[in-house]
Amino acid sequence: MAETVIQHILSRLNEIGVDDIFGVAGDYAFPVNDAIVEHAALNWIGCCNELNAAYAADGYARMRGVAALCTTYGVGELAAMSGVAGAYAEHLAVFHLVGTPNLATQEARSLVHHTLGNGEFDLFHRMAEPIVCASAIMTPQNAVAETERLIAAALYHRRPVYMAIPSDVADMPVLGAAGPTQAATSDPTSLAAATDAVLAVLKDAGQACALPGVLLRRLGLTAAAEAFVAASGLPFATMFADKSVLGEDHRNYIGMYVGRLMDEPVRAFVESCDAVVMIGAMLTDGNTAGNTIRLDAATMVDIGHHRTTVGSVTYRNVEMADILAQLSERVTKRTEVPVISPETLGPIHGGGEDPITADTLYPRWAEFFRPDDVILTDTGTASLGLAFAQLPAGAEFHNQTLWASIGWATPAAFGAAVGAPDRRLILITGEGSHQMTAQEISQFGRHGLNPIIMVLNNSGYLSERMLCKDMTLAYNDIAAWNYAELPRALGCEGWFTARVSTCGALDDALKAAGQTDGAAYIEVVTAADEAPPMYRTLHAHVESFYNRR
Repeated sequence: MAETVIQHILSRLNEIGVDDIFGVAGDYAFPVNDAIVEHAALNWIGCCNELNAAYAADGYARMRGVAALCTTYGVGELAAMSGVAGAYAEHLAVFHLVGTPNLATQEARSLVHHTLGNGEFDLFHRMAEPIVCASAIMTPQNAVAETERLIAAALYHRRPVYMAIPSDVADMPVLGAAGPTQAATSDPTSLAAATDAVLAVLKDAGQACALPGVLLRRLGLTAAAEAFVAASGLPFATMFADKSVLGEDHRNYIGMYVGRLMDEPVRAFVESCDAVVMIGAMLTDGNTAGNTIRLDAATMVDIGHHRTTVGSVTYRNVEMADILAQLSERVTKRTEVPVISPETLGPIHGGGEDPITADTLYPRWAEFFRPDDVILTDTGTASLGLAFAQLPAGAEFHNQTLWASIGWATPAAFGAAVGAPDRRLILITGEGSHQMTAQEISQFGRHGLNPIIMVLNNSGYLSERMLCKDMTLAYNDIAAWNYAELPRALGCEGWFTARVSTCGALDDALKAAGQTDGAAYIEVVTAADEAPPMYRTLHAHVESFYNRR
């Protein structure tokens, strides 16, 4: 029997690393849904809604490098759009499979459900174009070639792609053939010139450092960056989005670079360097601590995904993997590392009936982390509070610094757990973010996954309260939930759950969570204004935050 269009697409996705596909079923997508369920090497992972499915695919892609999402036409794909946009902003290769009405319906401009009733069927495809790097409407004739093109685009750009599959086309036999996708290679002349330029800058620099970025993790190049650091002897710091991309236990790690907000020794060192080598890092407002960093463009080396910039000169068609390999082979090693110890959250203090404060909470969470943990934190108080938690070897810290969509972390943690079931997964989220997507907790229980979930309950949107002009405004209030009761209500039987508001109770809950063989869910209650130091600093500069030019 000839291979069908959808069978071919699914087999190729499986071959590049997709074992699980997240989504919500829908009638236009039934042929795609059926094929996923029937595929011997793929698992259908149903989610509570399409937005959560997109977030889950985001988390899966962080573990596996690629992910896939399946929705129905119109209502389904639009519901997923914010999650797909987040994957685009955060450089994640997510394949969005959209089941659309059959060709006869589209050609007749029929008035059918999930449309705007105007006979136009390309509107939602056009809406998706700005948040994907490539798209295609599949036919039997183009399915093979277009699948290879979209795979190549997703892996080259590390961005989502959109694959529209009409319901009748899905089960048609494929026609035509195409060769396998080829990995991108550098232009030899440009690569040699870029390598020479970087080496010359490092040779002439009296003081230099590196700022490794999250693209290294997206591209699977952390080992290559570690080899460059070892060969060059460069000290390195990380910005917020890039936390833990290289091990924070490394002898060359000097700490977090967060501009003028905190850790003055690191800021002073980085900004006084004669050469600063950025490797896959981006100078977003989140990474520049609200634009408080001061880096001289003349001292910058920016090793990007497909190009390297040295000062004002850009060398195009230079792949990051290739230039890191060249630099590691030829760079002269520096033997002195600056005597700067990474700032930490300090020792644990408080106990017994002492209330939980920011100063007592975050050091306890930092001590709770183990080697190789996968830690996801939602945009907000908890995420910034853990910026200076020095992580043990192999532990990964994931946040969504650029897109910064509250509610991302709970379903993303589910996707990450599916993608890396052999690793301990810790989700830390504020209760405001959690209310957005809390129903996805049910999927952990449904699939037998054992996360450790911490929900920080500070009676509202504390992050927004710290950034807005009046902390008492009603739009930062939210409904009061009984969070510790959610797992059981959502079908998660046998979980350890606790609601704690004192240091002693928190210590007992963390001990129990660390010892359980199953899942754990802890609601941590603090006062409404208990903010970590970085947010307190931001709050003190709210006027300049709004009025800067």
